[in-house]
Amino acid sequence: MIRETASQTAGPYVHIGLAPQQAGFEIFENNFGNVLVTPQTKGERIGIEGRVIDGSGTVVRDVLIEIWQANAEGRYAHPADRQAGKSVDPAFRGWGRACSDFETGLYRFETVKPGPVIGRHARMMAPHINFWIVARGINIGLNTRMYFSDEAAANAADPVINLIEWEVRRKTLIAQREQRDGKVVYRFDIRLQGEDETVFFDI
Repeated sequence: MIRETASQTAGPYVHIGLAPQQAGFEIFENNFGNVLVTPQTKGERIGIEGRVIDGSGTVVRDVLIEIWQANAEGRYAHPADRQAGKSVDPAFRGWGRACSDFETGLYRFETVKPGPVIGRHARMMAPHINFWIVARGINIGLNTRMYFSDEAAANAADPVINLIEWEVRRKTLIAQREQRDGKVVYRFDIRLQGEDETVFFDI
């Protein structure tokens, strides 16, 4: 009989196994990174950045974050996405992985702004990006979504964000659009606990 092993949070080895380059190890021929685009990728180029903050207000500096999203037309690079009239962009990966900076706690992605996606029951979902967060002290990865501050009308009609009863809680999923040196950056801080805790989804 095989016994169950003890549960353990994602400790310092998470970077060595999943993002070894940031931990100073060159062990993979192809490193999974935070840049989802190439020069040929269609759509509006955007940056996403932020920090993960714990319940005491302290920036967590050893977080690993993965994102996955639709392309600029609103289609995922996955065979299960069968939306009619939308094409896959072969120059767009649609998935990325980043670690927070060990000094500043800042994470960053380079991608394109996704288009709206047709969801369950043929209901249109606002442009959004799916996040998965893992760090020391988190037993099971946390799932959340990031929406865009300049998509207010689409956000108001989104079937997922409307599952959240309180408006103040919905705001924890809205990234703020900024313009820096001619580039668009969306700021999305994730709060693990506390008064402004980010909404997480049980997937």
